[in-house]
Amino acid sequence: MQFIDQVKIYVKAGDGGRGCVNFRREKYVPRGGPNGGDGGRGGHVFFKAVHSLNTLLDIKYQQQYKAERGEHGMGKDRHGKNGKDLIIPVPVGTLIKELESGEILCDLTIEGQEFTAARSGRGGLGNAHFKTATRQAPKFAQPGELGEEKNLMLELKLLADVGLIGLPNAGKSTLISAVSSARPKIADYPFTTLIPVLGVVKHEDFRSFVIADIPGLIEGAHKGAGLGFQFLRHVERTSILLHLVDISEMAEGDPVENFEKINKELELYSPELVKKPLAVAATKLDIKGDGEKLDRLAQYCKDRGYDFFPLCAVTGEGTKELLTYLGEKVEEHKR
Repeated sequence: MQFIDQVKIYVKAGDGGRGCVNFRREKYVPRGGPNGGDGGRGGHVFFKAVHSLNTLLDIKYQQQYKAERGEHGMGKDRHGKNGKDLIIPVPVGTLIKELESGEILCDLTIEGQEFTAARSGRGGLGNAHFKTATRQAPKFAQPGELGEEKNLMLELKLLADVGLIGLPNAGKSTLISAVSSARPKIADYPFTTLIPVLGVVKHEDFRSFVIADIPGLIEGAHKGAGLGFQFLRHVERTSILLHLVDISEMAEGDPVENFEKINKELELYSPELVKKPLAVAATKLDIKGDGEKLDRLAQYCKDRGYDFFPLCAVTGEGTKELLTYLGEKVEEHKR
């Protein structure tokens, strides 16, 4: 299934029905008078957050949504039928913005939460409403009001507690598969993971928390290199970021330089993102070689106050301590 997390759409609420111009014409009623009914209101357009969806794929293939218009009023004081409301289901975590201004209209972060995106037009009044002592046969009625129409941008930001970041092949997918039931593709080439992956972790006495594996960043991501910044929005809601750094003897480059490159890309994406709590995990401990890279990264983190965890997701070494730490941080953030 394709992972679609940004879609432009057009929504149009239903127009109100026209009021009716009509007069009673019945046997033995010589002065019948006006009896035109009112038009019905149109349908509203709602968005509703549901857990059963995890992508905006369905909306991508239907980008215009129009609610039903109200029926026109009828004679004998009959009211036109109201138009049906249109409810558009979206994943929990969907942000709704004005397309042109970028103004945030609503953030749907709770299952069942609804937002009225476009309000319908009211139905027009029939001519029965306009009868007076001096105007006993009004030959006019109100037209229905037009429903609102808007161009919107829907943006999905996954609801995760911990965001995994790091260069391609840093071991993010291996870690999330080791600590949760998520099963992302794992291979020894860059960009194996092409879309964000969520895993639910249940560790000891902590409430379960959600980890998001974000596809690998590389230097120059802000210019579109690699997968660019397109998935970084999914770590904006997290309690803490976990930066994975490969310290194996086969890893290319210096671990400290690799760490700083990714941090620079985060800062270029959003200065607010680098203010989030950040921990560092040195991965692939089982093939660390002489340990020089591990020692260098550990000293760097100690000097700058980063919490540091050496681990090997394959053997499980260090993962228990890491999960305990992450669970405490998530609980602390929620409190």
